[in-house]
Amino acid sequence: MSTDIDINKLRNNYQTVMLNKQIAKKNPFAQFQLWFDEVLASELSEPNAMNLATVSKEGEVSSRMVLLKTFDETGFVFFTNYNSSKAQDIQSTKNAAINFWWDMLYRQVRIDGRVEKIPREDSVEYFHSRPVGSQIGAIASQQSRVIKNYTALEKEYQRLEQYYKNQEIPCPEHWGGYRVIPKLFEFWQGRPNRLHDRLRYTQTSTEAWSIERLSP
Repeated sequence: MSTDIDINKLRNNYQTVMLNKQIAKKNPFAQFQLWFDEVLASELSEPNAMNLATVSKEGEVSSRMVLLKTFDETGFVFFTNYNSSKAQDIQSTKNAAINFWWDMLYRQVRIDGRVEKIPREDSVEYFHSRPVGSQIGAIASQQSRVIKNYTALEKEYQRLEQYYKNQEIPCPEHWGGYRVIPKLFEFWQGRPNRLHDRLRYTQTSTEAWSIERLSP
């Protein structure tokens, strides 16, 4: 397979502000909030998109993009089908890694942590805040399973759309939220000549974090 573009020559010399321990927030959640507010102001498409990496009980690694729906100092929450491949991985290992890449600002945030289900009532509340089409889609889709074709999926959606017409759609038992509870953050800021800034926050107690500068 060939391409007219020489991938080896793709380079971008980032000209950006410095990130160091003197200006960084002492709390990684506060630093994430600061950067997230800035990416929201930049009008980047899908600023809450994050890569979620999981490991199966056999040790096989997989990753996919999901959407962050809320975060605070208890962790980072996303929603999914509890029968999906990623949910099966989480059930086996109780750990995951998430990664945000904000190209307009040349920034990356990597987070490692353990994962737990959020309370059922929180999942139900969020489910009913979604557009009706998304609610029906969550029931129609048997996420990660092989299906005959797209037409079959459309027909199931249409059937459910008629079935739940003019009534509240129940949140499926197999659908809900997970919270990634960080034990490590890494903030990466692109800098000139590949001398990028990297700050790693490691949890030392329930309220304290150590900050170390890493070589790029």
